[in-house]
Amino acid sequence: MSSVIYKQAHKILLNSSQDMDRDTNYTSDSLKEEGGEQATEPASWLHKREIPTATEIGGLSDNTTEIGFDAVEIPVNIIDAPWNSKEEYLESHYELTREDAISPLRDAVAEVRANPQMGDSTDLCIYDQVHIIGFTLSPQGPAARVAFSMTRAGKKVHWEQSKRLLTGSMVALSPAKDAFESKCVVAIVAARPLAGLTQSPPEVDLFFGGPEEIELDPQEEWIMVEARTGYFEAYRHTLLALQKLMSEKFPLTKYLVEVQKEVGPPERLLRNGSVNLSSVCSSPKDSSSYANVDLTSKSPRLPPMDLDKSQISAMHRILSKELAIVQGPPGTGKTHVSVMALRALIANQRIEDGPIIITAQTNHALDQLLRHVAAFEPNFVRLGGRTADQGVVKDRTLYQLRKSFSLPPPPGCMRAKAMQKMRSHADSLSDVLSPLHENSGTFDPGFLLKLGILTQGQVESLAQGASDWVQLGQDDGPGGSLSRWLGEDLLPFKHVHTAQTYGIDYEEVDLEFEQLKEMEAETKAMFSDDLETDILKGGYFSISEPFTGRQTAGITQNKVSQALKKQNLWEVPQRVRGLVYCELQRRAKQALRASFREAAKDYAEAVQQVKIGKWEMDANLLKRVRVIGLTTTGFSKYRALVASLQPKIVVIEEAAETLEAPVIATCVESLEQLILVGDHKQLRGHCSVQELEEHPYNLGVSMFERLVNNRIEFSMLRCQRRMIPEIRKLLMPIYENLNDHPSVRGRIPVPGMGGVNSYFFTHEWPEGSDNNMSKCNQKEADMIVGFFDYLVLNGVSVNDITVLTFYNGQRKLILKGLKSHPTLCGTYVKVVTVDSYQGEENEIVLLSLVRSNAGQSIGFVGVENRICVALSRARRGFYMFGNAKALCHGSGLWWSVANILRTNGRRIGFNLPMQCEIHGAKTYIQDPIEWSQVNGGCGQICGGSLACGHICPLKCHPFSHSRSNCVQPCKEILSCGHQCGEPCYIRPCRCRKCSRESQGLKSRSATPSRQSKSSVSDAYRKFANGGVVQSDLVLEAAAQKAQLAIIYAYGDGAKLTRLRLPTVINDPWEISVATMR
Repeated sequence: MSSVIYKQAHKILLNSSQDMDRDTNYTSDSLKEEGGEQATEPASWLHKREIPTATEIGGLSDNTTEIGFDAVEIPVNIIDAPWNSKEEYLESHYELTREDAISPLRDAVAEVRANPQMGDSTDLCIYDQVHIIGFTLSPQGPAARVAFSMTRAGKKVHWEQSKRLLTGSMVALSPAKDAFESKCVVAIVAARPLAGLTQSPPEVDLFFGGPEEIELDPQEEWIMVEARTGYFEAYRHTLLALQKLMSEKFPLTKYLVEVQKEVGPPERLLRNGSVNLSSVCSSPKDSSSYANVDLTSKSPRLPPMDLDKSQISAMHRILSKELAIVQGPPGTGKTHVSVMALRALIANQRIEDGPIIITAQTNHALDQLLRHVAAFEPNFVRLGGRTADQGVVKDRTLYQLRKSFSLPPPPGCMRAKAMQKMRSHADSLSDVLSPLHENSGTFDPGFLLKLGILTQGQVESLAQGASDWVQLGQDDGPGGSLSRWLGEDLLPFKHVHTAQTYGIDYEEVDLEFEQLKEMEAETKAMFSDDLETDILKGGYFSISEPFTGRQTAGITQNKVSQALKKQNLWEVPQRVRGLVYCELQRRAKQALRASFREAAKDYAEAVQQVKIGKWEMDANLLKRVRVIGLTTTGFSKYRALVASLQPKIVVIEEAAETLEAPVIATCVESLEQLILVGDHKQLRGHCSVQELEEHPYNLGVSMFERLVNNRIEFSMLRCQRRMIPEIRKLLMPIYENLNDHPSVRGRIPVPGMGGVNSYFFTHEWPEGSDNNMSKCNQKEADMIVGFFDYLVLNGVSVNDITVLTFYNGQRKLILKGLKSHPTLCGTYVKVVTVDSYQGEENEIVLLSLVRSNAGQSIGFVGVENRICVALSRARRGFYMFGNAKALCHGSGLWWSVANILRTNGRRIGFNLPMQCEIHGAKTYIQDPIEWSQVNGGCGQICGGSLACGHICPLKCHPFSHSRSNCVQPCKEILSCGHQCGEPCYIRPCRCRKCSRESQGLKSRSATPSRQSKSSVSDAYRKFANGGVVQSDLVLEAAAQKAQLAIIYAYGDGAKLTRLRLPTVINDPWEISVATMR
């Protein structure tokens, strides 16, 4: 790195550090000290502290007795017109994003304040009997370790799969006796080692909101509150970036703020109008002809590429516009276009251009794109803490690069000096803690003298009196002259933690756990090279106060104060001494807290300098990297580091699924081109506060959607390669001009469905709710489980089926049903929510719609973005289950979908149509109970001949007779003259009367006397893993339990009388869609 470039990088990192220091040191108290009218006005958004203040989280407004959503004044988000200024734009997004970040905890605190004895709820978690038991002097700052009780939860917690107290979560604490009436302390979870959480009592590490808020009284009991929604760490660095942008040059303002509709070329194209496109030419022999293409012309001569027309248009836009927006509907290959464009951009990259930044909302999407990039550009780096990739992407993480390349610190790097400072300040902090760390008795009078709490005369009086006490032969007590002075008024102090007695009742696993763990890993990655540990690094100092004074009733604070004025403390009445010592403890800890807070400020400054120094070394390591990949959350966290590398191109995948504020944060000063790829018709970004998501706040509207709706020029991909035509038609109300690629035609139909590859099974079964108030529908779940089994029995691989639903409660019901099903237990099945399946696909998708009630309310099943995702995941088989009448009543889009199904082959009704692959018979299932009579075929008796000569008694089945065990009586004549009394499949024959075996009388080879249960389970597992290839094994196993019952019904040749058959008809009832709305 040249000295000029390094100095620029150093300056950017240092400025970032100074801005962070400014934000960290700001407190609400500083305004109050200024006096006048300013003291009552809200602080400017540019000076709001990084961690919310106690006033923001726990304060009371003038007009209400509790903090709530309506008590806070927040701006609206302008989505249909230009902004008046850059400051208005940034401030509005800052305030809206901050409100989304802190509102859930603020409301939780208000709820606990109103009902201090409440237990956990669906909105919040409460931890009581909280005590500070030590401090870790970590590289991030001093962290308090607290022990707490889980009594309010009422259940055990699977900490490994719980989003409780994740690293980076925000909590609020208040003294137990106050319960947020007058005091609130805000803290961030610093670390949550599982070893600490699973012990009794559980422990967790906390960073207080600022040095001036640190508490260290080990005898104080606290209550701690956490909101179940929102994750502060996902917002924290984005908010800092928005503040920083006000002091920076903000690129692309004319489009992002002024909403200019015509987009010009990027600076690099103006510098050199021609680009080399030979790297993307699909014809190697002609590639040299495209080494100098003028993209500034109206009709540039582009090379032949493996792209359709709309993809070529999008490719041209990405290469030639400084703001390139590409909309990619489901299955249209937007990732492929991004990869092709990246190949061309990298081929034209100069050293001075800095790295190309690739970012996405999720780690999954990011890693998928980086794997494609790795195929043609190995010089890339993955920043951030969590990648599921175990191959090329994992090998290119910053952590791995640090291990592989040990570079010397760059000139002027501040890390070494900062580390030395940090160690020095850590020693100061440990000195302050030593009276509590080493405390095995009472405070030493000399220490109290040093703090100015006792006078010299008082200390001498204690020593003299204690000497007389010992000479009289009295017990020396637990330590020091104060203990002898207190006598029986010195009492032991122990923390009270109620033992958890919940039996086997566990809290339900959080669905969002994996997504939140991704964000948590980003937090750890900023400070730790070891991402596999949750333990906070640094020296740990336990603190305790094992004794306290007896608190005698009826003694006023005035009497205590008067007693402390006596120079001879032995003159203080015995009954007052316990309270006097409590006052001495309070004053000593108050003085220690003030000293600790002061030292912590110096420590925090050194910590910040160490972080900047580390980033300077990382910048030196990354100086020649061509591509950097990181999530949008990670970009905000590493923004100073990325900005120091002066990138000119930022590519954002899933741009429509990302809220606007994190996208704004990617606009570093050096940016020349912003490329947004996504689809605003699919899922939006997630807001913690539902009220902020919609009008008038519109926080859920992404930058992508806002710019497209304001008619800023963009390209749309129009040829889909995922869905067969009959499934794609369901998207016509959403995408009018979506075409089918030839590859989607002629796919193999779903077996056992008679060519019906899409269907809406409607019903009127009422919905319910689980313990978390998530909607569910038991009969609908049973229907889907039966259909899933039917598809598997017909040879569909378990891996080729995904069950989607809108509700976590229904997801758990279906998953439970599949896991307990005799032919599916022990197999991995995909049952996921719609919100977690964007960007995914599978051969066959079963959609559970759940909602069915008298009021015909459908909730967010009617949200068009979610409907779009749900309808577009299947490649060749798509089956919906729900109350079509309710859905059509509640949503115009569902009405349109139902109408398409009705007019295209009558694909909607109360009967699910199937067709036997063997007999061609059609069967229609109306109720889950009917699945047990189908066995993957139809209701007819098989009638085929088994190898033994008996007629197959089973109902129609898809597996071959060679795999079937005949359970009819053998009836062979044995050598003893009797008939064999065993079922036909058991070898060798046995005479039950003679109790001996007869050998060699049967021509068929012998088989084991009984098929073990384990072998049946093995067959199930083989089928689940192997799909169609192993189908006979599982189908045979699936029929074993039913055989004896069938023989019972059919053994004498009589018709089946005890088992209910599904309805077999030729023309099922058809819904009249016109009556649904």
